Amino acid sequence: MLESLLTTYGYPIVVIGTFLEGETIMILGGVVSHLGYLSLEWVILCGFMGTIAGDQLYFFLGRRHGKAVLSRRPAWHARADRVLLKLEKHQTLLILGSRYLYGLRTVTPFVIGMSNVPWARFTFLNIIGAGVWATCFGSLGYVFGRAVEAVLGDIKRYEMELLAGIIIIGAIVWFIHFYRQHRSKKATY
Repeated sequence: MLESLLTTYGYPIVVIGTFLEGETIMILGGVVSHLGYLSLEWVILCGFMGTIAGDQLYFFLGRRHGKAVLSRRPAWHARADRVLLKLEKHQTLLILGSRYLYGLRTVTPFVIGMSNVPWARFTFLNIIGAGVWATCFGSLGYVFGRAVEAVLGDIKRYEMELLAGIIIIGAIVWFIHFYRQHRSKKATY
């Protein structure tokens, strides 16, 4: 049952998950590839495609609707100002490393889209950054799966418990993230 679900829906879940969020999904994909249900190379490729699609969409939304969206969302002003300040000082590094900035991951490409950074420059640097990111987090998940196997022995015996634990941890991380966002929105009103 689990094998059938993962082999059927695993890759689309990685694409959609990295489009929306990222790190947790890539680590889960790496663990699942260590278990043998998915190929690590394909997990990395799907993660790369998902994060590129998300960042490019946010960039174009920022380019087209950025000022209007910011005028309706005062809670985003502080983060947008932080991104613009970093963009002025370290444009290349910010574009390459934006997906590593907790709390600024999705707002960064949106704000960069509002700036005068050319589309081609953003896309080129975004592709490089996404490739490194997907490779790092997919591989990290694979190594994490290997480390758990070294401690527990035959990891397949515990795969349901391990996957349930990872999903619970991922859900907690997402809950904390959305709770903080909700709390910051309330604080600005």
